[in-house]
Amino acid sequence: MPLLAVNNLRTSFHTRSGVYRAVDGVSFSVERGETLGIVGESGSGKSVTCYSLMGLVPQPPGRIEGGTAVFDGIDLLHCPPAQCRDLRGKRIAMIFQDPMTSLNPYLRVSEQLIEPLLIHEKISRRDALARGLAMLEAVGINDAPKRLHQYPHEFSGGMRQRVMIAMALITRPELLIADEPTTALDVTVQAQILELIGKFQREFGMAVIFITHDLGVVSGLCDRVLVMYAGRIVESTTTRALFHEPRHPYTRALQRSIPSLQPKGAELYTIPGMPPDLSKPHPGCAFAPRCEFAAEQCHGTDPRLVDLAPGHATACLRVQAGELTA
Repeated sequence: MPLLAVNNLRTSFHTRSGVYRAVDGVSFSVERGETLGIVGESGSGKSVTCYSLMGLVPQPPGRIEGGTAVFDGIDLLHCPPAQCRDLRGKRIAMIFQDPMTSLNPYLRVSEQLIEPLLIHEKISRRDALARGLAMLEAVGINDAPKRLHQYPHEFSGGMRQRVMIAMALITRPELLIADEPTTALDVTVQAQILELIGKFQREFGMAVIFITHDLGVVSGLCDRVLVMYAGRIVESTTTRALFHEPRHPYTRALQRSIPSLQPKGAELYTIPGMPPDLSKPHPGCAFAPRCEFAAEQCHGTDPRLVDLAPGHATACLRVQAGELTA
C-alpha cells in the first residue's frame, strides 16, 4: 500500500475573469522511501497540486472541487481541520520555493525553527532550542550557536534555504514536499542542497515529492517522474525511461530545451507558442497548438493517460495509436 495515493484531484481558482482549472484530474501515488519528481513549465499545476495536499490553497479564490488524497489511511482533502494540522508539519512537511518570502522577517530564525517542535511534540523550549541548534549544524550552517538567534535578512540565499530544510526536517516527517528549492541558487549551492535532501532521506527513510522545471535535477535525484502540462499529467514513468524512451511530444520538447544537450554553437531550442489559458475550454489535447506532431484528431479528442508499458503511461493519441515511437 503506497504512503500517499492521490486520485482525480481537481483544484480551481474562481476569479472575476473566469474559473482557472489549475489541477484537472490528477492521479498518482508515492511509496515509502521513494522520490517522485513533478516537472513542467510554470503554470502547469505542479505547485498547486502539492499545495492542495497540504491544505494551503487560499479559499477563496481557490476551491478543491474533487478527488481524494489518502495518506496512510487518512484522506487529506476531507479530514477535519484539526487532524490536518496534526499531520502538516509533523508527518508531512514542505520546503517552499522562496525562503525569503516564506521566512518571517520579524522573527529570529530560532523562533521559526522550533515552532514545529513546540506545536507537535510538546517539549520544553530549552530542549527545542537544543534540537534546533543540532539541526542547523546538520544542514551545514557555520557558527550555528550565533546564527540560531539571527534574523532571516542576515543569511545568504543558500543559507536561508538550508534553514527552510532544517525547519521541514526537524520533526522527521514521513513525506517531504520540496517545491523548487534550488531555483534561485547558484549551481554549487544547488548541488549541496540536493545532496543534503538525499542525505536526510536516506537517514529518515522518508518519501520525497520534488517539484522542479529542471530535468537535470530530476535525472540525479528521482526514482519516478510525472510530467505535467495545463493542469494534467501527460506522462508518468521511471526516471530512466523518461530520458531513454520519452513518449509524449511535450516530454521530448522539454528534453530538447536542455542547454547541455545542445550541440556546441547550435541555437537553443525553445518550445513554440505559449501554454493555454486555463480559464477557457480547450477541446482536444492542450499541447496540440504547440506540438509539431499534432494531427486533426488531436484538436478534437481529449486524450487520457494510458499505460503503454508497465509503469509507463502517456496521454498522447498518436503515441497510443502507434503512429509515433520513441
